[in-house]
Amino acid sequence: MTKTPTTLEEPAEPRPIASPLTRLGDARWILITVFCAAMVAVAFYGVPFSAVLVMMAVLGVVTGLIPRRASSRRVKLNAQREIRRMWPGTGMKLTVDALPTPCIVADGRGITRYVNKQAHAAYEGVKPGDPLSFSLRAPSLLEAFDRVCTTGEAERINWIEKVPTETWYEAHIAPIYMPGSAGQDRGPGLPDFILVVIQDQTENRRLERMRTDFVANASHELRTPLASLTGFIETLQGPARNDPEAQDRFLAIMLDQAGRMRRLIDDILSLSRIELKAHVRPAGMVDLSEIIRHTADAMSPVAADLGVDIRVEIQNVPARIKGDRDELIQVTENLIENALKYGHQGKFVDIGLSEPSGDPEERAWQLSVRDYGEGIPPEHLPRLTERFYRVDVESSRAMKGTGLGLAIVKHILTRHRGRLEVESEPGKGATFKVTLPAIENAAGIPDQTSV
Repeated sequence: MTKTPTTLEEPAEPRPIASPLTRLGDARWILITVFCAAMVAVAFYGVPFSAVLVMMAVLGVVTGLIPRRASSRRVKLNAQREIRRMWPGTGMKLTVDALPTPCIVADGRGITRYVNKQAHAAYEGVKPGDPLSFSLRAPSLLEAFDRVCTTGEAERINWIEKVPTETWYEAHIAPIYMPGSAGQDRGPGLPDFILVVIQDQTENRRLERMRTDFVANASHELRTPLASLTGFIETLQGPARNDPEAQDRFLAIMLDQAGRMRRLIDDILSLSRIELKAHVRPAGMVDLSEIIRHTADAMSPVAADLGVDIRVEIQNVPARIKGDRDELIQVTENLIENALKYGHQGKFVDIGLSEPSGDPEERAWQLSVRDYGEGIPPEHLPRLTERFYRVDVESSRAMKGTGLGLAIVKHILTRHRGRLEVESEPGKGATFKVTLPAIENAAGIPDQTSV
């Protein structure tokens, strides 16, 4: 951290030469005391009054004409006050250091005077003594700083930086007037200091954008089946009122659309519940191999309908991990269901579980689900876990997908401190790999396998 200059480190400036009147004013009490003593001598000891006048005249001339440095208390206090206005005091520094956000203290001329630790970490080039514009090059911030110096009114601004990545910032700029300064009473003069507090709003903006996109996409996904239901109901009430064949056909379509809405709402609610518990790591212990076998058996009717054979290759060894059984079943079910729906052309889906190896502190079980379908183009791989993102919209809707399956998988794995990897090559299928930390010592952890 850059060492901040203090008042002890400031160069000592020579005190100004006092004028004759200033010297006489500074020595007035001494002169009055001498005069009083002389008048006592005149009254009690017979000293001539003319001699007293001559003595006082000589003393006044000597006091007023002999050069000396101004050393009055007032001059010293003024000098110290000017130094305090140039460099923040200890109290101000401690207050700024206690703030959790990057803070910079500059003077009214735009010279940086103090920087807290957070600002040093965020802006490596900023250091006391340099102009603020050397380290903060946002034009809107510097313009707001000038306005605060001129008007003495605090401002709050926002700006975006495009390089190296898109980042949003918010700054609060406020003047600080030291006691006794002209600006404290809103008179003329620059503020003694300007406090610049900068907050990174990137994460909040991204969450806001994600929330907005989620609401828009969810509304769009619900609007389509709702419009279909409305149209068919109006048809059944009107032209198809007495047409049994049309009624049967329309009712089947309506049931399918209602099922689509139900699946979408279920996935939205599931995702919301998972997000509420994202910061709480599961404490129970489960057997991942048992979960995989259970899910593969549950998905076998779907595989039979699609003409796909599920091949499970798992050793007869318990795969103990910390986790929530229902959520891990949902992860496995979503991955197997995706492999069946979008890779059924390959006729096989392989499910494997590899044992942990390597560093005991980093040992993990890896679940892999592979299909032999058409595969996924590489440009789609980075966005697969986005909400409502689909590689092929028509194919996804035909397979009754909601676009939230992999988003749910990602959030569950985040809660379990796991990760998801996708490997795919067009024409050769896709492999989804889930890695979850293994448990070497499971003593004292409740078992959820039988839940």
